[in-house]
Amino acid sequence: MTVRTAELAMTLLLAAFSVYLMAKSAELDIGWIKGEGPGGGAWPFWLAAGMLVCCAVTLLRWWRGITPESRDREAFIGPATAKILVPTVLSIAVMLGLTHVIGIYAAILLFLLFYLRFMGRHGWALSLGLSLSAPVATFFFFEAALRILLPKGITEPLFYPLYSLIY
Repeated sequence: MTVRTAELAMTLLLAAFSVYLMAKSAELDIGWIKGEGPGGGAWPFWLAAGMLVCCAVTLLRWWRGITPESRDREAFIGPATAKILVPTVLSIAVMLGLTHVIGIYAAILLFLLFYLRFMGRHGWALSLGLSLSAPVATFFFFEAALRILLPKGITEPLFYPLYSLIY
């Protein structure tokens, strides 16, 4: 598979996934509910709609051959790419598996720490700074702004003080 073919295949796959997500989201209210805020399907619907627009733009750019990727006829995954891809996929799988045990926030922290420090070879200060701040920002975005509870696993008691700030 060439880079050009892979870009087209991925764009079409993501476009189909966007349509699916929009259809599933539309099963819930996607509009504004007076006195409550956005309906349960609003965020996923509009995010999927944005993804569909991005797919259309990517497809147009691929068609016109504007980007270097859309003109590239070399192999999509070479040995150097596989060397990065395999640990990345495995670490994401471990993160998803850990989510059920230690919660999404601790799993994100560990994933980012591994990825930044050992895969990206960044310094400890940057790796720890981003690894600690990303789950905190994610927590307040989902829990406080969107009122969406994410799984916390055995780390749930660590969040009790933060609940008092939000609720």
